[in-house]
Amino acid sequence: MRRREFITLLGGAAAWPTKVGAQQPERMRRIGFLFGRPPSDRDLNHLDEFRRGMHDLSHMEGKDFVLELRYADRQYGSLTGLAEELVRLKVDVIVAAGSPSIRAAQQATTTIPIVMAATGDPVASGLVTSLARPGGNTTGLSSLSPDLYTKHLQLIAMLLPKLARVAVLTNPGSSTHNAVLSAVENAGQAAGITIHPIDVGTPEEIIRGFANLKQAQSDAVIVVPDSFLNGQTQQIAELSIKYRLPSTMGIREYVESGGLMSYGSNLADHFRRAATYVDKILKGAKPGEIPVEQPTKFELVINLKTANTNPQIE
Repeated sequence: MRRREFITLLGGAAAWPTKVGAQQPERMRRIGFLFGRPPSDRDLNHLDEFRRGMHDLSHMEGKDFVLELRYADRQYGSLTGLAEELVRLKVDVIVAAGSPSIRAAQQATTTIPIVMAATGDPVASGLVTSLARPGGNTTGLSSLSPDLYTKHLQLIAMLLPKLARVAVLTNPGSSTHNAVLSAVENAGQAAGITIHPIDVGTPEEIIRGFANLKQAQSDAVIVVPDSFLNGQTQQIAELSIKYRLPSTMGIREYVESGGLMSYGSNLADHFRRAATYVDKILKGAKPGEIPVEQPTKFELVINLKTANTNPQIE
């Protein structure tokens, strides 16, 4: 009798590890991050905000997920190779910041979900089919619409009642370049303000552009952000101060760099919100069926120190 009990106990003990194994948590998820810029750049690199968003949704880094970070360090041609590297790692989702990074990820995979953490107008850029039903393997957040920059023109006009000529600094390589410029030109025409476009694609062109717009007697500068110009906030702020030109940009990091004013959505909040998209995808949602989120809250930030250096501001 005791022998049978002993054999039964051994049988139970032999089966026990299998039962425990079945109760183990799912494998750790891999989340790829793709940046066109170096990790030293503050804007478009709000990883702590993404981590906070994941934590709030009960995803613990190192326990439930790991991050695979890839930076192009402004060598945008290397983004494709970095995206392909993430695909080879078989990450569960790719979070991409900026249109060049998103496009590189889309070229590298049509199956791995892609979350846009920061981009302008994804429909105008051709990154998604529509905001309501983006389709394909991409969804996420939009930070820009062309109409936003008509508001920048209005704000500058409020600061400068005698405003007559405004320069618009844009990167011709940006996919939203034409739409934004057209919107600002139409608004300027309606208000009797001349719009002077300045196309820049390198730091050297920014220097020449500021010298030219000063010679053209521009009263102020509107900077349209993109992956390149977002990385030049310090240079642009210093030049606008040097030439005593009131300026505005769509990201608050510009004001933190010394620029006069910013008006737009908060990029740090975009990265925190990107975690909600990752959470849905990891739980089985299809990215092409998750609507792209547009900003509903905008912040106006003014650098009072810089404002005091512009005597034309009333």
